[in-house]
Amino acid sequence: MYIAQAYKGLSESWRYVVGLLAVFFCWQILGGVPLIAALLLKADSISVLASGDLGAMAKVLGSNPFLFLILLTFAIGLLSLFAYVKFVHKQSITQLTTSRKKIDWGRIRMAFALWTVISTVFIIIDIQLSPEDYVFNFKLEPFLVLALIALIMIPIQTSMEEYYMRGYMMQGLGVMAKNRWLPLLVTSLLFGLAHLFNPEVEKLGYGILIYYIGTGFFLGILTLMDEGLELALGFHAANNLTVALLVTTDWTAFQTDALYRDISEPFLGWDVLVPVFVIYPILLFIFSRKYKWSNWKERLTGKVPSKEIFLAQHTDETTLPENP
Repeated sequence: MYIAQAYKGLSESWRYVVGLLAVFFCWQILGGVPLIAALLLKADSISVLASGDLGAMAKVLGSNPFLFLILLTFAIGLLSLFAYVKFVHKQSITQLTTSRKKIDWGRIRMAFALWTVISTVFIIIDIQLSPEDYVFNFKLEPFLVLALIALIMIPIQTSMEEYYMRGYMMQGLGVMAKNRWLPLLVTSLLFGLAHLFNPEVEKLGYGILIYYIGTGFFLGILTLMDEGLELALGFHAANNLTVALLVTTDWTAFQTDALYRDISEPFLGWDVLVPVFVIYPILLFIFSRKYKWSNWKERLTGKVPSKEIFLAQHTDETTLPENP
């Protein structure tokens, strides 16, 4: 059981409360220091910094340096999360990642490859059907720099979100609530609401939160049904990489030197519902067939056993850390 892997470390509630706050501080505050410093070195950047306008910041710094500094905040957050889990919870990164004895990199590659192909095909089809909405934006040097930054840093960014939300928070809430449905609900809603201040929401309205919250539920279901983060890690990395490399706009959170620029007037249409209510269910079916998932109700809404019961059932697998 994935959530119960928390019992293999020190799992008192206070450790999770402090950890969520401490890691968030390192991620959002300390992680933002390099970006703020870079902006302050630029002339007339105080007003841009105060406005919080990501597009304006990207223009001041350049899209690639800005992207790197934004993604650096996630790298600092991920390192702080791993350090906190190791030294405060005495839990291994493997136990934070999966219920398997070791991380299944094949699952990560499978989810990554599947969604890369599907999302790329969708983007190509849209470009072919609506060529007037796109401008070919390829410039060799900026694109190569973008590709280097994206391939290294975006998997770190998406991993931070997965480890913080579907990993650390899900395990913490699960062992506190002793069930699976509450951490699935809370992490999915918070994942959606975390995008509330993205430029997309301002442009498209609150209806876009259906997509973000729906994606949160999809990734949470992947994690609970597969008893690990591997599929969610692969999917999320593929999703953000294809967006960053293939298509950019002037009004989304990611503004990059991508191959194409979407110049269409943004509006919220039926297409926001397609991933949540059509594509994600199909993907869940594909994964369930490949990995032979069963007992959906229990895995998504069932109880999390007490620490004593879980450890009694897994004494051959668990070496308990000392509780100071």
